Amino acid sequence: MMGPAPAGEQLCGAIGEPEVMEPALEGTGKEGKKASSRKRTLAEPPAKGLLQPVKLSRAELYKEPTNEELNHLRETEILFHSSLLRLQVEELLKEVRLSEKKKDRIDAFLREVNQRVVRVPSVPETEEILQDKDGLNQRYFRKRALYLAHLAHHLAQDPLFGSVCFSYTNGCHLKPSLLLRPRGKDERLVTVRLHPCPPPDFFRPCRLLPTKNNVRSAWYRGQSPAGDGSPEPPTPHYNTWVLQDTALESHLQLLSTMLGSAQGLKDGVALLKVWLRQRELDKGQGGFTGFLVSMLVVFLVSTHKIHTTMSGYQVLRSVLQFLATTDLTVNGISLCLSSDPSLPALADFHQAFSVVFLDSSGRLNLCADVTASTYHQGWSLLWLQVQYEARLSMTLLDSRADDGFQLLLMTPKPMIRAFDHVLHLHPLSRLQAACHRLKLWPELQDNGGDYVSAALGPLTTLLEQGLGTRLKLLAHSRPPVPEWGISQDPPKHKDSGSLTLGLLLRPEGLTSVLELGPEADQPEAAKFRQFWGFRSELRRFQDGAIREAVVWEAASMSQKRLIPHQVVTHLLALHTDIPETCVHYVGGPLDALIQGLKQTSSTGEEALAVAVCCYDDLSRLLWGLEGLPLTVSAVQGAHPVLRYTEVFPPTPVRPASSFYEPLQERSSLLPRLDKPCPAYVEPMTVVCHLEGSGQWPQDAEAVQRVRAAFQLRLAELLTQQHGLQCRATATHTDVLKDGFVFRIRVAYQREPQILKEVQSPEGMISLRDTPASLRLERDTRQLPLLTSALHGLQQQHPAFSGVARLAKRWVRAQLLGEDFTDESLDLVAAALFLHPEPFTPPSSPQVGFLRFLYLVSTFDWKNNPLIVNLNNELTVEEQVEIRSGFLAARTQLPVMVIVTPQDRKHSVWTQDGPSAQILQQLVVLAAEALPMLEKQLMDPQGPGDIRTVFRPPLDIYDVLIRLSPRHIPRHRQAVDSPAASFCRGLLSQPGPSSLMPVLGYDPPQLYLMQLREAFGDLALFFYDQHGGEVIGVLWKPTSFQPQPFKASSTKGRMVMSRGGELVMVPNVEAILEDFAVLGEGLVQTVEARSERWTV
Repeated sequence: MMGPAPAGEQLCGAIGEPEVMEPALEGTGKEGKKASSRKRTLAEPPAKGLLQPVKLSRAELYKEPTNEELNHLRETEILFHSSLLRLQVEELLKEVRLSEKKKDRIDAFLREVNQRVVRVPSVPETEEILQDKDGLNQRYFRKRALYLAHLAHHLAQDPLFGSVCFSYTNGCHLKPSLLLRPRGKDERLVTVRLHPCPPPDFFRPCRLLPTKNNVRSAWYRGQSPAGDGSPEPPTPHYNTWVLQDTALESHLQLLSTMLGSAQGLKDGVALLKVWLRQRELDKGQGGFTGFLVSMLVVFLVSTHKIHTTMSGYQVLRSVLQFLATTDLTVNGISLCLSSDPSLPALADFHQAFSVVFLDSSGRLNLCADVTASTYHQGWSLLWLQVQYEARLSMTLLDSRADDGFQLLLMTPKPMIRAFDHVLHLHPLSRLQAACHRLKLWPELQDNGGDYVSAALGPLTTLLEQGLGTRLKLLAHSRPPVPEWGISQDPPKHKDSGSLTLGLLLRPEGLTSVLELGPEADQPEAAKFRQFWGFRSELRRFQDGAIREAVVWEAASMSQKRLIPHQVVTHLLALHTDIPETCVHYVGGPLDALIQGLKQTSSTGEEALAVAVCCYDDLSRLLWGLEGLPLTVSAVQGAHPVLRYTEVFPPTPVRPASSFYEPLQERSSLLPRLDKPCPAYVEPMTVVCHLEGSGQWPQDAEAVQRVRAAFQLRLAELLTQQHGLQCRATATHTDVLKDGFVFRIRVAYQREPQILKEVQSPEGMISLRDTPASLRLERDTRQLPLLTSALHGLQQQHPAFSGVARLAKRWVRAQLLGEDFTDESLDLVAAALFLHPEPFTPPSSPQVGFLRFLYLVSTFDWKNNPLIVNLNNELTVEEQVEIRSGFLAARTQLPVMVIVTPQDRKHSVWTQDGPSAQILQQLVVLAAEALPMLEKQLMDPQGPGDIRTVFRPPLDIYDVLIRLSPRHIPRHRQAVDSPAASFCRGLLSQPGPSSLMPVLGYDPPQLYLMQLREAFGDLALFFYDQHGGEVIGVLWKPTSFQPQPFKASSTKGRMVMSRGGELVMVPNVEAILEDFAVLGEGLVQTVEARSERWTV
């Protein structure tokens, strides 16, 4: 039987695309290789490494297809969606199939094992060990364990085996199995599990029905029988574990008979196992194992829903369709064809188990372990998850998306990335007390004392009831019990880590602070009070009704998202005696990265809403202005604040006069040199479109002059009619309203067209894109449209704001923010909501940020455009056309291409960057950050320092320029926010201000502009605009190559004689000195890393 190690290896690299970091195998050691290969390929010139069509001669191109090719095409059309899908499936199957060479080595080892087991001395026949009533009170399981220990003692001395140890069978602690691995190079190739089994007919089947008891209460509790005549509780799981051993051989024979000769069925089972593995549905005790899905294929073959001639892909589709549409918790299925009246009815199994799938004997429920005891509930936690995943997968397959294969079978869905919130119950010993509190003696008796399995059902039922409409899906994960040596004690339940629960939340019900109960005089009111305890109270509502209700404490959006945390901890403490200290809830640890200085309880959604509301008021004022020569035709926002994606939202500002020198003639302020740098205030851009008119000039320069006149008139009218403080320039008008500053840009819809007009020497006028026309069209048409679309996306998905802002905060914290526009990162975040497959749209910033890191690190940026289908405007055919056009024009396009319905060819938001090297650096950083952050969040002891992945790696830079916090206006926005900083000249008391604050004043940014202007040909400069104290400098690789002497280009260089010729090389000491001189007062130190460069 195959062990876990090679199964993982087979999944890696299944598609064979070197540009994509395959996600199928996390933590196997192959990711590093993939990352490094990706690093090499992305750093190459754009044309190298691109997927190119195969060039054929004319004769080859028009050659008639052979019969074999026609048959292959016909088969592809019938059995697969497309040729691409067929190729992908075939490549994956090649990876997961065993080679003939490995099969031979495994067969040889199995024969050796068989010979060794037969030769073990003093092994009696099974009939000599077992007795008729050994099915009672765990006698069979104890004899089974002793038998296995005897085998282990002798086999461990055999030099054939490199490893002999125990593990539990499917996590069942009553059924250990013996694991044998060969010595030497094949130790990771194969693991043989020895399962001792009784003869098939040894135990009387009637004693092992799900309604029977085989663990006596008096024996289990160590007490004398009650003697009151009360019936013994049934032990369906215990009975099933005995039956499983008796039926093991017949099940294997059935699988061999049904699947052995049908290659399509075997391929389908392999694909289904990959599907289960990627979703972690086969993990741990009670998992939906590969054996179960194999038996399900046998059932569908026996009921003629699958034919033996089907392809593996068709088998996959058929099984997923069955899982998505069949509820085995209501209507169980059976492989049994017998009409024997003595066989138990399906209804008997439904009373004992949540999910029912009977084997061919009609007595064994194959799905008995799919769920733990469910506390008299008719649903199964895992089965709901399997059904949910099957429905998502069928929707994906039916969409016929080009990347459907990648999303379905190659994208892993670990719990932390699939669920919005997770919680860890630790230590597990607390569940023992919960069992006593919930009086779960029958469940403990049935599960052989496994209090985790006994308590799991009641716990999840409790939480599902309490979370109600907030919850879409609840899943659980138990860490696999580790193997142990034959001389060691087996691990105890309390030592097996933690119980992890995943919560998939409904955004529409998530933020409600009220649990509304029945009216006070209704009989249900007592049940409501009993369920919610002291949190339930009587309240009078607006309609006059007096009802029981629970109100949760949550003022901000971030607190409302964490109401499930309050629900979970309250109910567990009230009903199960599990204290809050044992519940490690992971729902918002990343919120701290986007919280303002004085808003530790909010992640800024409220502040953004206030700013947007102020913009709406200003928009109404502009619409209603009287006295403009032309009427306003449209007012559109064009700033991240107005699409809810500004990392740190603006707050109303009221400058303190002591920090400024007033310039009375301009009603302006000038920062004082003896004070710290004042607060950074960024105006919010608003585009004001004026109606078309024949009076507009047709000359570009004249249009600019008319626009300037409109800017001046706009300022006059806003001041006269509404008393707003305004400052007009030729290109914009700054307006101060309620402490916010808006920058209004007047736009004329034909101006981009006028800028495109180019006159030839003959006087002919032609239209051609120019840098000025493209820039104006981007700023006045495309940017407002994008802002409007993303504003709408935020209304639909409230978590979008938090995800986009966390993504931008992380990119900027890596000192790469200036290479990626706000808009490009907003669109990448939007893709997670518009194209979430194989997930559903995130309902929390945490899970959205993890998916952002995964998307950035695994997307094939070189060979694919990222299509962000805003408002679902692009049809499937149009998307295919976009991809085709992308491949044809790839070498003329930016390194990172993002397509929207309004920008289908040019990727305007990435035209100016990033470069291939910068994008590669981001990919590598994201690939390193993702597993580190997921490991932190899945740590039951707590995530530790969550800011670790946000801190930039400074060791890669050649020079570090350290800045003085005194002159960093956004110092408190730093990843490691300082305990104390400087006052920034803002009054804390609210009130109107008649003075326009200093706008866009950021000394580090101004310093960076000077550095790039002076030394941009020698070095690259990196900085975190959100309070960074360090500027990273990288010398350009070509900057240290000797250049021919030119008197006109001696800046930053010195003359040297080499080989009798005068050459110029960088004068590093002088350059570093210039860094300090340029930044006098701002720069604290310039730290050179001399080992990183040579002249």
